[in-house]
Amino acid sequence: MKDIKTVVDWLARGAVSGARSEDVLDELCRAMLDCGLPLWRVAVFVTTLHPDIMGRSFIWQKETGVKVTAAPFEMMQTATYLDSPVVAVYASRQPIRRRIADPDCPDDFPIVRDLRAEGATDYAAFPLLFFDGTVHVATFTTRQPGGFTDKQFVDIEAVIAPLARVAEIRALRRTAGNLIDTYVGHQTGENILAGKIRRGYVEAIRAAIWLSDMRGFTALSERLPPQELIDLLNSYFGAQVPAILDHGGEVLKFIGDGLLAIFPIAGEADAGAVCRRALACAREVEARIAELPVTAANEAMRFRVALHAGEVMYGNIGGGNRLDFTCIGPAVNLAARLEKVAGKLGETIVASADFARHLPDEFACRGEFPVAGFAAPQIVYGLASVAP
Repeated sequence: MKDIKTVVDWLARGAVSGARSEDVLDELCRAMLDCGLPLWRVAVFVTTLHPDIMGRSFIWQKETGVKVTAAPFEMMQTATYLDSPVVAVYASRQPIRRRIADPDCPDDFPIVRDLRAEGATDYAAFPLLFFDGTVHVATFTTRQPGGFTDKQFVDIEAVIAPLARVAEIRALRRTAGNLIDTYVGHQTGENILAGKIRRGYVEAIRAAIWLSDMRGFTALSERLPPQELIDLLNSYFGAQVPAILDHGGEVLKFIGDGLLAIFPIAGEADAGAVCRRALACAREVEARIAELPVTAANEAMRFRVALHAGEVMYGNIGGGNRLDFTCIGPAVNLAARLEKVAGKLGETIVASADFARHLPDEFACRGEFPVAGFAAPQIVYGLASVAP
């Protein structure tokens, strides 16, 4: 039988044999079983910085391994959460133990009754204290008759501090990824985390370019209270961003009511498929926005988008230590100008000649239009299914 010190040493070395956090927890629990600890259920609850979720739970059992669940912010208002030992540990920063097999064990938490019904005999919740002052929680439950022995409980306590260090390192990495994904996008975030943060680093890529805005936004912004305007924008962008991501796009920037996104093109053979995905996305977004509940605030909300395909410079631009990972170039400028032409034409979706040539069955020419910053007029295309 292994000694618990081997487990503590493994954690102290960073538990690097586990690629994912759930792998680390599974390996930890099975190693503790090998040390004679009669674990039935182990759970780790880690809060995080994320726009949609307050944290994640990792629940291990020998037969099923680790199940990972994301906890939305709404869960914080439920009785299940508010009446849990986890919240009590957050507040007290002290361990909580309930000897469930003891007739005098208090039923002060609903989970105690639930665990007793499942045959549990002992339950302990420990704070995982991070260096930034935040508190996270690990719980250990057994079905062993009489609960954990004194020696077994001491062995569990021995893993808490090194487990907190491993959990913190992995939580920080995940938080960094969450924040970067939230504010710059997943593909851009991967570039940043890969070390491509030097000012001036750029690469030329081909992409389908998306530039959309809300018709009538200026008038709406003048008559709506600030919070209503923010809620309106969130609904408007909420109809676009998931669709763009689902179709393989990358949202690069919000500019007031405008949105800049790209759909990377791997090669000329890929261009037609990428443009078709971008167009399908535009149609889906148009339908999503049309389905938004009509209120006094958004009754005039209308969507329009310009689509173009070309080469862009993608990388770090800025000054000092304040950079923006974005794309620039004449192709981006043209997309922005075409979006204005869409307004003049009164059409929701327009495309450049370079985009439309990949989907000749979908677009019809609307004529040549002068655009600011370009010497020659540009041919603009609208959907063939829409009367000009």
